[in-house]
Amino acid sequence: MLLIYTPKITSRITYVFKHICIRVLGLDIGFTSKIETFIAHQGPKLSYGIQPLGNEFFVQANQLLFQQGVESIDITVRDWEETKCFFVCGEKSALPFDIFAASFYLISRYEEYLPHVKDELGRYPVTESLGYKERFLKQPVVDIWAHKFKKALVTYFPDITFAERTLTTHHFVEVETPYKYLRKGVFRSLVCFISDIIKFRFKTFFQRMQVVFGFKKDPYDVYDWLINLVKKGHSKLTVFFILGETPEFITSINTEKPKYLELIKHVADYMQTGLLFSPLALTNFNLLKEEKNRMETITNKPIMQSLNYNYLVNLPEIYRNLIALEIPSDCSMVYETQPGFRAGTCTPFLFYDLDYEIKTPLLIHPMAFSSKAMPATLSMSQKEALVKDLYHKVSEVNGTFSILFNTINIAENSESDFWKKIITSF
Repeated sequence: MLLIYTPKITSRITYVFKHICIRVLGLDIGFTSKIETFIAHQGPKLSYGIQPLGNEFFVQANQLLFQQGVESIDITVRDWEETKCFFVCGEKSALPFDIFAASFYLISRYEEYLPHVKDELGRYPVTESLGYKERFLKQPVVDIWAHKFKKALVTYFPDITFAERTLTTHHFVEVETPYKYLRKGVFRSLVCFISDIIKFRFKTFFQRMQVVFGFKKDPYDVYDWLINLVKKGHSKLTVFFILGETPEFITSINTEKPKYLELIKHVADYMQTGLLFSPLALTNFNLLKEEKNRMETITNKPIMQSLNYNYLVNLPEIYRNLIALEIPSDCSMVYETQPGFRAGTCTPFLFYDLDYEIKTPLLIHPMAFSSKAMPATLSMSQKEALVKDLYHKVSEVNGTFSILFNTINIAENSESDFWKKIITSF
């Protein structure tokens, strides 16, 4: 066990040290604020404060983990070997940066509590983030820093042991538009037919007619392919279904249709399913609760993971609602417009409520990227190279590699072969 001394044991300190030491490194730790207990400890030990007590492994602390509340912070990002870091330490520190304060800043999403201009959908824009501005968004820096910390510990304590951790792959599929033509309802389908004629989309008109009258499979019906993929053990997948209305009248479907509910139950019988909360539910707790209860009734299973429509994460209100509904895990920690690690980590972490200064039971599952963030200007080979680069960075730290796909990616289109290859290869 690594004993950690700090003059004051705060909830921020225990939270971030447990994430780095236990979740990322598999290292057993304990805490003390008593100097005599620290001195008497015979095993590996670390002090975290302003000054070292003696010749122990010492990390100079930034004041962030001893504070409460949120205030603007001047941050200077510097190069650190192959990565970047901030909150520089003095010469006495065993690490050149306070990786614990820096990690807390990122995984608590401290910057998202600060005043900022939201995008047109009310989301925190990637361009406001420190990772984007300082060009380390595509690195799981928290995990990289943790492994540098591990290397320093092994040098100082050669006999220290860590639990073995291996690379994990878990992908997610968002069913934003379950069908392209089916299950729209009579009125919506009629409007779509008329719209096709008015806009001279005759190819779409005839394709829609073939699907609606049962002569052809719906282009977005990829569910059997996903089930077969899981059966063959190619990848761990979770599929998110929507039960509420979407803003787009033409592309949305009637989620009350028995055939759609049968589809959800069918998929849930073979693989993990989650709930894609509708836009209205994200602003209405009662509707949020109603959608959760409906999904659990359909699948006869408790919801283990959820996803917010358009990846909307307004902190801390949305996460508090999920906690109130006892949803164990959220998968919305990703940017829609840029690949990269929004919280700076590729390891699932517990949400820390900065307003209440408490660690919550809600597990946040970070993504490497959403398929919507893949730049359209890149060639297929360039896109594959980008995915390989992100995968390599996660594998180097034995993290969790996750991509958020959409069923449209693997439907009948010019890029479906590419995305199917990505799902099966990584």
